[in-house]
Order: sequence, then structure tokens, then C-alpha cells
Amino acid sequence: MVGEHILVVDDEPRYLQIIRFNLEARKFRVTCAATGEQALALLAQTEPDLVLLDVMLPGLDGFEVCRRIREVSATPIIILTAKGADQEKVRGLGLGADDYVTKPFSAQELVARVGAVLRRTRSAAPPPSQSPLTVGDLEIDLLARCVTMRGRDVRLSPTEYRVLACLAMSTGTVLTRDELLERVWGPSYSGDYHVLRVTLWRLRQKLEGHASDPRYIVTRSGVGYMLAPPA
Repeated sequence: MVGEHILVVDDEPRYLQIIRFNLEARKFRVTCAATGEQALALLAQTEPDLVLLDVMLPGLDGFEVCRRIREVSATPIIILTAKGADQEKVRGLGLGADDYVTKPFSAQELVARVGAVLRRTRSAAPPPSQSPLTVGDLEIDLLARCVTMRGRDVRLSPTEYRVLACLAMSTGTVLTRDELLERVWGPSYSGDYHVLRVTLWRLRQKLEGHASDPRYIVTRSGVGYMLAPPA
């Protein structure tokens, strides 16, 4: 049985070959692109379940591709970054990527990251009887996986939604950074606080229009984060 469809974007033929081989060995369907322009065209044609996106591409780079994807789609995105390039990771996450893998990578790490993001996308299903949660002007319909602010839809990436859902199901309770990482990303992400920090920043931007003075997702210094009605 063939699994989910992965769009792989990289201008280095050896990486395309390695990634394709390892994903197809795990029964994923794989489509490859060598440029950003080609990736955007294939995204519209093939509707992949996940995009593996190198940030260093000729012409239209991976950051711009990520930004354009997020304008029209919530398809999960994993960016491929250079070793030690923390700024690339933060920038990619800030543009809406769901995760990152650092080059050079092992086949095991790559497949694990792909699997983790796909599981997050499929999971977070609430009990069938779960009614929408309302916090101030924010409404989270856990059954439909729909978020509105003052009646207007808020488009979230799968990871952003999962973070918000976790906070919403514990409204008024502080969750530590490690609890959120464990629940959303999994145990292998322990201590990876910048991926959480950037995701929360994006959530605050989308919910409130600014991240510097949040009213809904509140930081409890030295403890963690909580979802609370605005004062």
C-alpha cells in the first residue's frame, strides 16, 4: 500500500536521490522539484501531504517558496537547512514551516521527522462530543479544526493549530515549555525551545495582530504558557 505523497524540493541531485530512495523504501509517494518555481507549480498540480523544502535554491529561494505556500495552503512544510545555520531555522519557522532537518542528515532522522509531522497533522482529533471552545473573542472548534477570531477565520498551519488546541484544552492552566514540546512535537524535541518560541510568535501574530503584547497566549515567566481570556 502506497503512503502519503511527499514533494521534495532541492537543487542538489544527490540529495534528491537519497531522499527519494529512503522515502520510497518506506512506501511514501515522492515527487521531486529542483527549483522554487517548479515546486510551486507541482504543489498546485499534485496536492502533496507534506513538502520537504531546501532553503538554498537558485532563483526563488526556499524562504520565498515557504511564504508563498503559506499564503494559499496549510500543507505541512519541513525545511532543510545547513549545519549550524540557526538563523535559517528560525527564519523558516517564522515563515510558517512546521519543522526542520539539518544537512547532512541520516536517513533515520529524515524519516522520523517526516513521520512526526504527518502524525501531528493527522492527530489532535477531539472526542466526537467535544463542543467549540470560546475564550474571549476566540473560538476553537476542535471537531472541525476551525479557528475564528471575532467571527473571522484564522488560517493556521497544522503545527500552529496543534499548539493552540493543546493550550485550549487546558485553558487557564499553565503548560511548561517541555509539556508543550512533548504534546505537540514529541519526546525527541526535548529542549528544542526555539521551535516552540517561533511557533508561539506566529500564533500570537495571527490571533492578535502583534506578538509583543499578547492578551490570549500569556507567558508565565519561568513557568510556561497558558491560554486565558483577555483582561
